[in-house]
Amino acid sequence: MSERTDIRAARRWVVKVGSALLTDDGRGLDEVMIANLVRQLTELRERGSEVVLVSSGAVAAGIVRLGWSSRPHLVHELQAAAAVGQSVLVQSYETAFKAHGIATAQVLMSHDDVTARDRYLNARATLNTLLRLGVVPVINENDTVVTEEIRFGDNDTLAALVANLIDADALLLLTDQAGLFDADPRHNPQAELVSERDVNDPALDAMAGAGGALGRGGMVTKLRAARLAARSGTETVIASGRQEGIIASVAAGEAVGTWLRTGKQPEAARKQWLASMVKIAGSVELDDGAVRVLRESGRSLLPVGVRGVTGDFARGDMVSCRDSAGREVARGLVNYGATETRRIMGSASAAIEELLGYQGEEELIHRDNLVLV
Repeated sequence: MSERTDIRAARRWVVKVGSALLTDDGRGLDEVMIANLVRQLTELRERGSEVVLVSSGAVAAGIVRLGWSSRPHLVHELQAAAAVGQSVLVQSYETAFKAHGIATAQVLMSHDDVTARDRYLNARATLNTLLRLGVVPVINENDTVVTEEIRFGDNDTLAALVANLIDADALLLLTDQAGLFDADPRHNPQAELVSERDVNDPALDAMAGAGGALGRGGMVTKLRAARLAARSGTETVIASGRQEGIIASVAAGEAVGTWLRTGKQPEAARKQWLASMVKIAGSVELDDGAVRVLRESGRSLLPVGVRGVTGDFARGDMVSCRDSAGREVARGLVNYGATETRRIMGSASAAIEELLGYQGEEELIHRDNLVLV
């Protein structure tokens, strides 16, 4: 496959920017680089694409803002730097995007927010709403309260999990290197850039330097992120953020950087991921009309089609959907706990607020979170 048609067709993007691109040789944030990246992201949006930005740089910005001459080693000092630097980082992005008439939203997340089932649904709904409103979410790990991520610099993984979360078509990992090389270019002048490869090719592990303590320029975490993103069918490109017009070049399907192909259709990949991610916590019995709608139309499950509830599941749990004979029809992540489901089952979605005292989602299980079996 020589043409990057899957990349060119992508309309929902997660773009991750590393600290090395954003910091000005220890003098704080590089405002020129930020303005350049924001201009490119604005142009991507003007092509009809949606953009979520995952940005590093808070700790580095905080260190400079606090007047420290070197990066501290104590976790609580790193967290303090992150707290200070996050304000600086978000202000820089807000100022840059505002010049193009675009609103931004600060979103601080940890891995629990995209792996815990109830938080997953909340985060997904919020990000989808922001995108629908035309806002650019600027996401960073919540370094102030999380310790594992601050030690290991895991924003690549966070970006991949966000791609899973919002069903992104493409993940662009911008770094200070041209992409993934078949050998370490710092030590081997004959090293060649890998233009494209299947993301699960075992040979990539050696190229990324998986056996070393740090890997090659952070490529180990980028390869891991690409494989995580592939679970929901997201294509990944690793490219240099310092190359002029890089975002437009990648989005146009040009042979720049390294394309790590998923080899799967996005919907099929996502359904496979959902089907295997959690155990069944309960079940709902559907009427014949709801069974027919799920099987033939692939639509969401609404409360009106439910006639019985079994188990004590919580919002975000995986539940089994069964017909009147007890045969499993589908399974999915439920938007309401068992108690709430019993109160709204058999009722129209318009009655949810009156029955529960608040207005939640109109679907009991959204079609994106539903797998036919």
